[in-house]
Amino acid sequence: MTSVSMGTSPPTAGTAEMGPLEQKYMQSATFRAAADNTKVTPTHWHIATANGLGWGFDGMDGVIFAVVAPQVIKEFGVDLPSYRSGVQIAMLIGLVGLYFWPWLADKYGRRNLLAINIAMFSLCMPLVALSDSFWFYVFAYGLVRFSLNGEWAIGSMLVAETWPAKYRGLVISADRSAWGVGAALAGGIAAYIVSEFGWRAAFLPPAVIALIGIYVRFMCPESPYWVRLQDRRNRIKERIARGQVVAEDDREWMSKAGKVGIRQLFLPDLLKNTLLSTFVAATSVIAFSTVGLWMPLFLKEQHGFTPAEYGNFYIWWGLVGVTGICFAGWFIDKLGRRLGFLFMLAQATVCMTIWIFATDKTTLFVLGIAWGWGFLGVWGPITTYTSEMYPTRIRGVGNGFSWTVGMFCGYVLWPFVSVYLREATGSFQAAFFLIPVIMVIQAAIIWFYSPEHAGKELDEIAI
Repeated sequence: MTSVSMGTSPPTAGTAEMGPLEQKYMQSATFRAAADNTKVTPTHWHIATANGLGWGFDGMDGVIFAVVAPQVIKEFGVDLPSYRSGVQIAMLIGLVGLYFWPWLADKYGRRNLLAINIAMFSLCMPLVALSDSFWFYVFAYGLVRFSLNGEWAIGSMLVAETWPAKYRGLVISADRSAWGVGAALAGGIAAYIVSEFGWRAAFLPPAVIALIGIYVRFMCPESPYWVRLQDRRNRIKERIARGQVVAEDDREWMSKAGKVGIRQLFLPDLLKNTLLSTFVAATSVIAFSTVGLWMPLFLKEQHGFTPAEYGNFYIWWGLVGVTGICFAGWFIDKLGRRLGFLFMLAQATVCMTIWIFATDKTTLFVLGIAWGWGFLGVWGPITTYTSEMYPTRIRGVGNGFSWTVGMFCGYVLWPFVSVYLREATGSFQAAFFLIPVIMVIQAAIIWFYSPEHAGKELDEIAI
């Protein structure tokens, strides 16, 4: 038996080309639809919708924590360094989940774990509303991040491993753009719910997303790539156990797949991809963490924005960001990943640099939305990029490793830099000015050193 390339139409159930696990899964109509990469079916749309909904509530949850920061600091009477330390502790708890969930997905499959993951983080949100002290708030926030972080890699992997290659960048980016819708909803919560009922009320609406877990479980199939991987692994093990001849390519593949997960990332054939993917994740999270954690405080302290004003700003910032991410997804499928990165990063760099030194509220509003288009837009290529850089045998662990390092750099280490600059200068302006510098460096590294994966089947990139 040989594994079936995703570059060809799948064989019918029961043929000798399929392994026993794939034959079993082929009895499901949704799996057969996902395994056929020659056309887009309703099953493909179910998968994309499930991932997009997850991203949307990810955006809502993430921005909610940012927009309530001024009220939380005031209610619990903590200073900014203490609040920063609390956020860092919560992020350290979250880092465990960022590696744990994708690692499990490599072992046990994508679909069920994505459903469990989404349901778990949505049910953790109301715990935050019950916080009676700052450190309980930090603990509850950490549980949310532990649950939430797994959705990043698992959802994107399931989309990448089911949608046709020619649409992969666009669909992953379109799903990622739902983050902006969630951010806009969070802005609405800040402008209307928090202003009226207080910050605790903001954490109650997200609990409804537990229903998405049910949707994922019943409407989305397992990844055909993952199923074929299990069949190949079992076939080779059986041949070795029986003392039968094993093909050289299977023997070489098994020598890699048999190693401890994280060790595979640093084998000669994957080292460059691991370093590039981790660099992109780290620089992206470093750039975003300043915005994600401190923009409401920056607008409040530096420019006198009220909760309603920066709440309304987030509504438009998120919605315009949706168009940026969708545009970037179309761009990278048509003109390539590297050019897409360069264009979106350049646009964000120029507009953000001007915005940082603006003083008028109208100018801040307009330019802020303008740089948000490219700044949020580039996350479509980013999510696509890390999903493509690892082979199926190690895609979950690879994604988990890159984003764990990225989150550690961005949300554990970098807040020391941004808060130090704020304390030293009296403003977050200097911290925000570092973001365009980081984006320029990122664009240069990607342009000169990254491979081009547009339009390629995953098995053409790495096996």
